[in-house]
Amino acid sequence: MSLHTQTLPDWIAVDWGTSNLRVFAMTAEGAVLDEVRSDQGMSSLSPEEFEPVLRNLINEWTLPTPCTVIACGMVGSRQGWQEAPYRAVPCAAQSSSPVNANCQGDDLKVWLVAGIKQAIPADVMRGEETQIAGFLHLNPNWDGVICLPGTHSKWVHVSAGEIVSFRTFMTGELFDVISTGTVLRHSLGGEDLDDATFATAVSDTLSRPEKFAANLFSLRAANLLAGQRPAVARAQLSGSLIGLELAAARPYWLGQNVALIGANRLTALYESALKEQGIPVLITDAAPVTLAGLSATYKALNRKT
Repeated sequence: MSLHTQTLPDWIAVDWGTSNLRVFAMTAEGAVLDEVRSDQGMSSLSPEEFEPVLRNLINEWTLPTPCTVIACGMVGSRQGWQEAPYRAVPCAAQSSSPVNANCQGDDLKVWLVAGIKQAIPADVMRGEETQIAGFLHLNPNWDGVICLPGTHSKWVHVSAGEIVSFRTFMTGELFDVISTGTVLRHSLGGEDLDDATFATAVSDTLSRPEKFAANLFSLRAANLLAGQRPAVARAQLSGSLIGLELAAARPYWLGQNVALIGANRLTALYESALKEQGIPVLITDAAPVTLAGLSATYKALNRKT
């Protein structure tokens, strides 16, 4: 739902994910005038439905003609509005050639930001590249590793404004599947985590990752035999999964500048885990860097035209 009805944007920024959609009315300088949100993510739409959904969300705004729309995320996937082919690493974080999407009218010019691919080991990202570009725009000359925790966490090596390499970890999805679809669902509940237990689980799994599967069942047994609290069990599961991720991602974070981009609750867990390993981190919320990345693409398009 829109916050205002009398909104006159210079252009529109769109973050269109698998499950959710956020649309921003923007000034040419990159300030947000208004925002609308929807649960009509890519997974619920067919390609021909994307344009009507977008038009419905922005129909209260007074738009220039034509109005430029810059969209990132799964909207540019093969199942999205139109495919924006992946760029291959190493490549500039900032996309200079977004794909012009097909529209029914000439009042909208919709540009889809391309994702990024890596051949060996095989990997892809969509949406995160815009956050990385925005982070580098706000932190010029920053080199190091950017971690983007989430359903599919990314560890991304950036240098001289380029994405050099990256790896994806299904940590968030594994937590969801294990906590809701296995026998452990009977021992996990609520949202609370015991901090001390989390730190111990991270450390134990980093040092002995091969014990992960056995340690999982101990969570159920401890609940049955000793009434272990759900907050302790959740902390053990979360810490164990993040510990596994850190063990595999060690070549990325060891001895590097590390930045975290994401939601506060999740980045706080990664910050805690990394600080236990003596790694300081720079934390940035995902929303402002996403908008910074989309704004940089808008300005680059204006320079080209």
